[in-house]
Amino acid sequence: MSLLDTLRSPVTGQLLERDTPHSLAAPGERWPIVDGIPYLRTESEGLVAVALDHLDADCPDDALVALLTDQDGWWTGPATDLGELKRLVRERDSLTLREAMALLRMGPVADYFAHRWVDPTYLAGLALIEAHWAAAGTAFELACGIGHYLRELTRRGTACLGADVVFSKCWLAKHWVAPDADYLVFDAAAPWPIAGQRFDLTMCQDAFYFLPEQQEIARRLRAVTEADGTLLVGHLHNSEYWNGSKGPARPWSDWAAIFPDAAVYDEGALLHALLVAGRAEPQGWYEDRKVEAWSLAEPARPARPVDGGIALPPPGAVLRPNPLVGAEAGHEHVQWPSPRWRDEYGPGCFWANRDDELGFVPDPVRLRRVVDLPERW
Repeated sequence: MSLLDTLRSPVTGQLLERDTPHSLAAPGERWPIVDGIPYLRTESEGLVAVALDHLDADCPDDALVALLTDQDGWWTGPATDLGELKRLVRERDSLTLREAMALLRMGPVADYFAHRWVDPTYLAGLALIEAHWAAAGTAFELACGIGHYLRELTRRGTACLGADVVFSKCWLAKHWVAPDADYLVFDAAAPWPIAGQRFDLTMCQDAFYFLPEQQEIARRLRAVTEADGTLLVGHLHNSEYWNGSKGPARPWSDWAAIFPDAAVYDEGALLHALLVAGRAEPQGWYEDRKVEAWSLAEPARPARPVDGGIALPPPGAVLRPNPLVGAEAGHEHVQWPSPRWRDEYGPGCFWANRDDELGFVPDPVRLRRVVDLPERW
């Protein structure tokens, strides 16, 4: 059974049913399914209509091009180019992930996605999952991006649903990163089409701080988590961090009001636990200007050591040298994707340090001097 079998209208809450192989419908409304991904984004009626027209005319690639033009409200980069999008759709079986993102004109977001496998925020998120995940049967990730975490979960047998407000991100995830997951496009601020479903593991990693109505979003995440399941939220920016936040941020007291009963970690402690195969200790909520970002788990069960599991590549994975540093150690050898990426992630990229600077015995896999990249990275 697919995790997409019981979707509800984000406008009326009515149960949606297939009226054609490429659309979902309820009385008075209809929504497109493009390349297997339902598009249920509210306030995009024009794009919904265009996609349905193309699908009904048996022109699925034209519907796909239309949805690939869509973006979120935070986007300030260039608009997509129709010629480049048509090439992307035409050559999607041969292009690399980085080539696909270039044709989507994703700019700095492409840098973020292409190198997320080695950035410290992502690695701390893996450690958070390893510390609190107990072989979940089903998982839901809100704001899933291009599916980095879903890749790791599906390869370990978890049935996953990823949701994002941007269609192109889910589409990249489906074709290049985590093809075994299901994907759904909807706006987190609108009524959720998955209301009524429950998952063993729910997550929002490195994105919750962007979302509107955060108290309500937290309530909805809890509502789709099984009674004995786990909710994980990673990378909540600290507005009082001594060196300034790299994105929307709140003080500890605001986050504590939203997640009062969680196990709360300094993200740096999670990263260190991964690097040394140790156990991160929750610090709780209190003012701490040294903490750049917090991560949390509900309920606050005891954490396990980060000594294997999802924090490491699965058996048989093909490992390659970290593409940003190659076979050399030391910051002088790093080819940073951009000054912006270096400034945000560089201080936590322990793989860039020489061994004598680390303070622990390095494991090249844990350190990400060698990495498990998608085949068409």
